[in-house]
Amino acid sequence: MNKREEERLRKQQEKLEKEIARTEAMSVFEKEYSDHQAICGIDEVGRGPFAGPVVAGAVILPKDHPILYLNDSKKLSEKKREELYEVILEEAVATGIGMASPARIDEINILQATYEAMRMAISNLSVQPDLLLNDAVTIPEIEIMQIPIIKGDAKSVSIAAASILAKVTRDRLMVEYEKVFPGYDFASNKGYGTKAHIEGLKKLGPTPIHRMSFIHKYI
Repeated sequence: MNKREEERLRKQQEKLEKEIARTEAMSVFEKEYSDHQAICGIDEVGRGPFAGPVVAGAVILPKDHPILYLNDSKKLSEKKREELYEVILEEAVATGIGMASPARIDEINILQATYEAMRMAISNLSVQPDLLLNDAVTIPEIEIMQIPIIKGDAKSVSIAAASILAKVTRDRLMVEYEKVFPGYDFASNKGYGTKAHIEGLKKLGPTPIHRMSFIHKYI
């Protein structure tokens, strides 16, 4: 093996060791509560957009081997999120998705709709969790023990996995909505109130996937 090859392998190994250490640091809550059998991370995406559902993800990660590169979904590239989404589906003990529609958001407000999506995600798990690690919130009407963690998607691998699951699910959905409702740039803005989206709203009016309680001043 030549010097250049040796150097390349050494750098690769260093990178891997760094990532293992980072993943370890993001597993402190999972370690602290390791006496629980099924620890589930919960997170949501889509509280702020003008259109589309709010989506919650629930993930129970395996205890015997870590999934590397998990992080807050907002800190990852789209390509990395897509890769990790497949890994999570393949390696997680259980995954669940929950959604609340724009009409439901208008009916009960975004916070209550978020809780509803989270409860749905938990009920869609094939394994019943005995501990929930939540990103910042305490979900009402849930009897399972809950640990709310501020900025949890950057501090817990379980919550990070849930955030990736929820974000990829919602982003893919908004790309599909672009085909059904062109003119709002949904594929790019994912329903958030960008300039192109607001222009589309003023020109074309709302679609069935718009949250009327969010857009009344633009129409």
